[in-house]
Amino acid sequence: MKIRFWGVRGSIASPGPKTVRYGGNTTCIEIRTDDNSLIILDAGTGIFPLSQTLLAEMPLTANVLITHSHWDHIQGLPFFVPNFVPGNTLRLHGAFDPVSGKGVEQLMAVQLQYSYFPVREAELKAHIEYVTLAPEQSFQLGSATITPYLLNHPVLNFGYRIESGGKSVFFTGDHEPPCNIYNKDDADFGEYQQFVDERDEAIVQAMQGVDVLIADSSYTAQEYPAKLGWGHGSFDSSIDYARRAGARVLFCTHHEPTRSDDALEAAFAQAMAKNLPEGASAPDVRLAREGDTFEF
Repeated sequence: MKIRFWGVRGSIASPGPKTVRYGGNTTCIEIRTDDNSLIILDAGTGIFPLSQTLLAEMPLTANVLITHSHWDHIQGLPFFVPNFVPGNTLRLHGAFDPVSGKGVEQLMAVQLQYSYFPVREAELKAHIEYVTLAPEQSFQLGSATITPYLLNHPVLNFGYRIESGGKSVFFTGDHEPPCNIYNKDDADFGEYQQFVDERDEAIVQAMQGVDVLIADSSYTAQEYPAKLGWGHGSFDSSIDYARRAGARVLFCTHHEPTRSDDALEAAFAQAMAKNLPEGASAPDVRLAREGDTFEF
């Protein structure tokens, strides 16, 4: 499999001189299987530059897997250039909308309303298909087996495990490790902690043994207490997941948009020194960088 990062910032696009090394686009990751099936993880602003490179491959079928419906993960969909060209197919996968009860088609329907975008869905020239997924129900895309797992974020969020040709990758989307909502002196603390532990272990099992883990690592350990419940992980939590799951390589992503590249590298170095002291060989931990590729 081959992975290419097209957007690695979280929450809002943050282009400019201070983010030029790691990139300012929001989440979008291209995956190619051995049979060259095209899988796109999320449709943040990074899907626009990706779409420019796909023009040479038309007609094409693009399988887009949406982790969740927050703007930074879907706002590039209306600007996916192949949508405007006859002969192409966009197959959009994702969860149902818990508010409206509608399927993944709601993502396009809302964005392409007249008030927000000048082109109606009926005017798109490509063939659009919608596939609403259920947790832990695997499906096949070419040579790849894909399984969505329900993770922890303030909206229904899928993490995706992708397996093809004996290789595997897991992408968390936006994920905060489950935590106890009760104080330790509350009567319900113990029972709820058991639930938290079971959920956390189930997530580790979903990631178990992957070659590549791509994880939400928005915060430092010092920042996280003030962001509790916002639905994002930290460098520490991502490294912990990678170790417990036995992941070979960890890419830390969803970089905090207010963090410059220099600050990002400093925060990463601090987390590495704390969690993987010099001489530790596993996992191989890296900062996701826009434009970087990884083949395995």
